[in-house]
Order: sequence, then C-alpha cells, then structure tokens
Amino acid sequence: MSETKNKPLYLWSVLTNRCPRCRQGKLFVTENPYDLKKNTAMHEKCPECGQPTEIEVGFYYGTSYVSYALTVAFSGFTFVAWWVLIGFSLYDNRIFYWLGLNAFLLIVLQPVFMRLSRSMWLSWFVKYNPNWKQEKVKDYERIVKEQMNNW
Repeated sequence: MSETKNKPLYLWSVLTNRCPRCRQGKLFVTENPYDLKKNTAMHEKCPECGQPTEIEVGFYYGTSYVSYALTVAFSGFTFVAWWVLIGFSLYDNRIFYWLGLNAFLLIVLQPVFMRLSRSMWLSWFVKYNPNWKQEKVKDYERIVKEQMNNW
C-alpha cells in the first residue's frame, strides 16, 4: 500500500523528462533544452535503473508525430486564448498578429516540444515498474549495436 503512495506521477515524470521505468533517472544529458548542441542527447541507459533509452534502431522516428500533435494542440490553445482575450474581427488584422505570435512561440518552444515528445514516446513503450530496484531490465532483442547512431 505504501508503495503506491510513493509512486511518482506519470504526468510529472513525462514533463520533467524522467525515465518511465523508475520515474527518477534523467533521460537527457543536459537539463537545458536550449543547449542546442546537446538538445536531444540522451543517456544510453537510465542513470538510476539502467533502462535503455533507445530500445530499437530508429526508435525515435515516431516522435515527429507526437511533436506535430503537441504543436497543433498548442496552436489551438493559443487560438482560443487569443479569441477569448482579444477577439477576432473581419475588419482588422488581429488574426495576423495571432499568427505571428503563434509562429514565434512555436519556434521558441520547439526544443521543449522535441524533448517532451521523446519523453512521451518512450513512456508509451516502457511502463513503470514499482519493483525496478529488484527486477532486471528487460533485454531488447531489436538492438543492433553496429547500427546504432548510423543515421
């Protein structure tokens, strides 16, 4: 019973880019998403539980769809917020101001969306294990060491 009380929240672990298996280890080498040279550099394995972060060759290609969905949702949110707070009209250029602001925000937040999409993608394939300290990490059969980082 106390095990579930101490269980880290799924949403918090995704938003803070934590390992989905233990929800404690950091996925990325650097905390700063705006360090553009190391933006997507991930630990090979979780520093806490040893979970591999790339479970097959080309695993993160699917994150482009997740990133797209996040940016569409963000644009929808800013559209509704602009509509409620400022409004749109046929007689002025307010929609173009929203488009400009939205495009600017999407460019500025893209490193954050990229990391968030990777964290979400990995969490959909690797589930939380409350006994991660006692149980061995699952061995993934589709990893070909010779093909890693060969893109």
